[in-house]
Amino acid sequence: MKTAITEMFGIEHPIIQGGMHYVGFAELAAAVSNAGGLGIITGLTQKTPELLAKEIARCRGMTDKPFGVNLTFLPSFTAPPYPEYIAAIKEGGVKAVETAGRSPEQYMPALKAAGIKVIHKCTSVRHSLKAEKIGCDAVSVDGFECGGHPGEDDIPNMILLPRAADELKIPFVASGGMADARSLVAALSMGAAGMNMGTRFIATKEAPVHDNVKQALVKATELDTVLVMRALRNTERVLKNKGVDQLLEVEREKGASLKIGDIHEQVAGVYPKVMIEGDMDAGAWSCGMVAGLIHDIPTVKELIDRIMADTERLIRGRLTGFLDADSEAALKVA
Repeated sequence: MKTAITEMFGIEHPIIQGGMHYVGFAELAAAVSNAGGLGIITGLTQKTPELLAKEIARCRGMTDKPFGVNLTFLPSFTAPPYPEYIAAIKEGGVKAVETAGRSPEQYMPALKAAGIKVIHKCTSVRHSLKAEKIGCDAVSVDGFECGGHPGEDDIPNMILLPRAADELKIPFVASGGMADARSLVAALSMGAAGMNMGTRFIATKEAPVHDNVKQALVKATELDTVLVMRALRNTERVLKNKGVDQLLEVEREKGASLKIGDIHEQVAGVYPKVMIEGDMDAGAWSCGMVAGLIHDIPTVKELIDRIMADTERLIRGRLTGFLDADSEAALKVA
């Protein structure tokens, strides 16, 4: 399938693996790229720029296909050395960067000078337009359903994607709630040029996380996520667990006076405990409502091949069938 996104990044399928803390290692990024999508290494999971450079090199040893690096600009307890991370990306020959969180404007000159295509994750049309204005090549439009940070507007993708299509001149992909061919077909129909999947890729064989995490996603429903840190205007969608219950209790007690230090135990240093050690009650970790659509743990290739085969079946069979005389056949296509 050819779209503006496949052409921009030199990939076979319009599927991007989102950056995920303590998930986006070389193993997963290479598997996604080898399967025809765009794999993404999560930059800040690597604690230093030097370690990121090594992870990029490790990924290069696993795939000869294009892959990218995620850089997230968010409030944190310590400010990462972003210029040094960008230098590692440039020196590693990576030509795609997914930025997220705060505006990447101050880092755009360095990224563009290195010939890097930038796709910025946005949770609103106004932020998407700002990304376009500062020179981003594409946007990942992130609906309220997403895992991680959905912004503060609470706009779901059925509204957000068509609005983005109305306003943007640069291509965009749909993010949040993306899991299968139905997600991709719907995203394409609303003007997107592809989709970004995060949570769904965690439940794959190559995802380098503890099996407890994968099993939790298979077991979870769309009702098993919750929003935290709303009072801090740093809203995050996470999977419910005992640590999150404690966090919510602190939030209820503190109300509008909540400070990040009040919930430090439930949000800081949680990812290694969850993703590596498999402690599912450690605290807050990002998870999308799409967990309700995850029912198995395939290989990345099996997942992407299935998505693309089902996408063709849905478009050629179901959608085209509605316009043909044999509409009964279309109705039978799930």
